[in-house]
Amino acid sequence: MSATDHLDTTRTQVRGSSLLLSGRVLSIGVKLLTQTLIVRHLATSDYGAWAYALSVVTLLLGFAHLSFDQSVARFASMYREQKRDAELMGMLLLAGGTVLLSSVLLAAPVFVAPSWVRRATSGNASVLAVLSVLIVVVPLGALDRVLVATFATFGRTRTIFLRRYLVAPALQLAVVVLLVARGASVAFLTYGYVAGEALGLALYACLLVRLFREEGLLHHVSLRHITIPVREVFAFSFPLATSDWLTAFIQSSGVLVLGYVYSTRDVALFRAVLPVALLNAAVLESFTVLFLPTASRLFARCDVDGVNLFYWRTTVWIAVLSFPVFAVTFTLATPLSVLLFGARYAASGGVLAVLSLGFYLQAALGFNGSTLKVAGMVRFLVLINLAALVLNAALILLLVPRYGAAGAAWALTSTLAGHNVLKQVGLRRIAGFRPVDVRFASSFLVLAAGVMALALLRWAAPSSLFILLPAVGIMALAVVGLTQRSLGIGEVFPELRRLPILRPLLT
Repeated sequence: MSATDHLDTTRTQVRGSSLLLSGRVLSIGVKLLTQTLIVRHLATSDYGAWAYALSVVTLLLGFAHLSFDQSVARFASMYREQKRDAELMGMLLLAGGTVLLSSVLLAAPVFVAPSWVRRATSGNASVLAVLSVLIVVVPLGALDRVLVATFATFGRTRTIFLRRYLVAPALQLAVVVLLVARGASVAFLTYGYVAGEALGLALYACLLVRLFREEGLLHHVSLRHITIPVREVFAFSFPLATSDWLTAFIQSSGVLVLGYVYSTRDVALFRAVLPVALLNAAVLESFTVLFLPTASRLFARCDVDGVNLFYWRTTVWIAVLSFPVFAVTFTLATPLSVLLFGARYAASGGVLAVLSLGFYLQAALGFNGSTLKVAGMVRFLVLINLAALVLNAALILLLVPRYGAAGAAWALTSTLAGHNVLKQVGLRRIAGFRPVDVRFASSFLVLAAGVMALALLRWAAPSSLFILLPAVGIMALAVVGLTQRSLGIGEVFPELRRLPILRPLLT
């Protein structure tokens, strides 16, 4: 593949992901407003019960979808590239049926063995009441992830934009506005949340039927001729599901241990700021939707040089675009927590700073795990995922009983750091891949210097907004300015060259 083709690939990824990112920014604003209204309206104990139940659902959902969303992104893209429509349809049927079955099996104990669930939640009746309704989100969410990957395979970013970044946040906000207006309880929030998920999935199903009609799949492929690639897909999905299990476990296990050892108030202190810290992963998640299909096609063409350039340029974009978010959520963690959730959550400031550091580190290293997946390094990934699971469990048992919410935050961040180091080591094992690309080294040096400067600033003036606000803004602008050549903004968005104020910066 020529240099022009490589640039076109990066341009398609960045521009398509930029649409999703713009939608995600809108979604983030709505979700942050939703989160703020929930935390401020509910009593700390009620919000803790809601957060605890939501963490259980997140954990089960992480196990339920078995990485079939990533399998769809990989195999459906390959089948579509090779015009193998029978396998494509079989892959989608297999994915949908498998995640639905696994979701039902994982959710069943809440209804079949409520006494066991009650003991696991320390006998908290409010947690069990919320969980018994919210558990329905497990199958709904698993199917939703498969559908997102399906639309990404066909390049339908606008459909993903509509469902994920407009409809879903709007439905959640509507529920919370009614919650506040009616002065309702956490039960109203729970039922409304489930109803919103169901409506969103129904919308996706309608759009999927229209997509199949437009692509001619409903006419060209009959049920009799569909081929279900069971062995090929399961051999890929099950080992790599450990990555999703790890993600779900490290985000939920700390909360579960907190609720068991302490109280729902301590759960609230941690869970209230977790969505704010996850803003550092917003750019990474927006780029993920299109990265896997594109990287899979490059590997299918044996274009390792193209994968290398695609990986590093995408990583620089993610690291730079995520830096302003990290600067705010890390440096201004305590005043931001108080501003959003009130003085009773002032103790969450330190938790937010630690969590932001971990999630930004993960974002700044890009799609190391996804690259290992599409390169077929299954055995290595399984081993490092299991190692990270053991590390996280050990850190939680060591830190949470002693340090509470702060201990849970440090356990999560330490696990993310260790896991990403192992993934970077794994990139060295891909033939022809450069685990360190000198063409982008200067940008990462700038980013590292920016992180250290923010840490020094937070230590020197932890609560002085008159110093922190302008300093954070200047650092964020400096990082973007010093890395713009590596980003290739002028090549990815050539229309910006037409603006006189930006032309000198993009040449």
